[in-house]
Amino acid sequence: MQRPCFQSERTTPPTAVAHHQQGSFHNVPRTRPNGFMKTLRLYVRFFTEKKVGTVPEHTIPVQSLSRKQLDALPHNDVFIVKLGHSSLLIKHYGEYWLIDPVFSEHASPLSFTGPKRFHPAPISLAELPLIDKVLISHNHYDHLDKATIKQLKRKTYEFYVPKGVDKTLQKWGVMPTNMKVFDWWQEEHSDRQMIAYTPAQHFSGRGLSDAKQTLWGSWVIKSRAGSLFFSGDSGYFPGFKEIGERYGPFTMTFIETGAYDKAWPQIHMTPEQSVQAHLDLQGDIMVPVHNSTFDLAFHPWQEPLVRVEQAAAKSQVTLSTPVFGEVFRGSEVRTKRWWQGKA
Repeated sequence: MQRPCFQSERTTPPTAVAHHQQGSFHNVPRTRPNGFMKTLRLYVRFFTEKKVGTVPEHTIPVQSLSRKQLDALPHNDVFIVKLGHSSLLIKHYGEYWLIDPVFSEHASPLSFTGPKRFHPAPISLAELPLIDKVLISHNHYDHLDKATIKQLKRKTYEFYVPKGVDKTLQKWGVMPTNMKVFDWWQEEHSDRQMIAYTPAQHFSGRGLSDAKQTLWGSWVIKSRAGSLFFSGDSGYFPGFKEIGERYGPFTMTFIETGAYDKAWPQIHMTPEQSVQAHLDLQGDIMVPVHNSTFDLAFHPWQEPLVRVEQAAAKSQVTLSTPVFGEVFRGSEVRTKRWWQGKA
């Protein structure tokens, strides 16, 4: 799709390439990869350890959302909807944006198996309006969904993607002219907003042979309505403080809170670390994401929300926990404990 023309300007990424050396991307500071034996033990654990409480027994509440409801929202503010896991729908001054949209039933390379959704999406892909921007944090299956992208390419003006992910989207039929490729700390400025792609401590890969061949990161969005931060996936690292110093304070942060484990502390945060990341970022309202949609770890599905609520209270952090499908402004707080079946 061809986008209506408007003025924007992109910055050149920093010349330092500490995160891109020897043909692959790296965390800064460097993290130690798992050795063969540790990786093997982890695979064995996934197939042999009995999981307890990782899938909800009751129906997770979802508020249905229609195109009519979206179009009725004012065009002079920013509205946000959690669609599930880390997927967000944003109405940004009349424009519709998506972040890490995953609408498929399974977060997996195979459409018929793998981690299965706990709940339906609040709105179907078919009912979505034309999308101005799709922002992708990295290429893991629970953040970059082939079936979703192949449908969205017909109704999306621009895809904002990390370095290397553009090649994947081209294979799926997205035109290069409809993509903008970002390195860490690269910014786009327009009269409406500033968008920056910022670091995270994670990794990438969709198969056995493409580990760390594409970049991973987080997103910053600043406009007259306030500043938003989206963490993507990340372990806790000094980069949160640097992002906060450069772009904070943030009106609202969307912080990964789920799929953590003692076996992979470098790539996913505990709920307590997620709260600390929010503080490092100089955030006001924290919205925990990356939970309650797919079974991706060994902890009970409710545990991330229980623990993050306790950690936020201890640190006097304002926590917002909207129901999937609930529309809220970037300055509004929702406090329903819907994971207890009390939405």
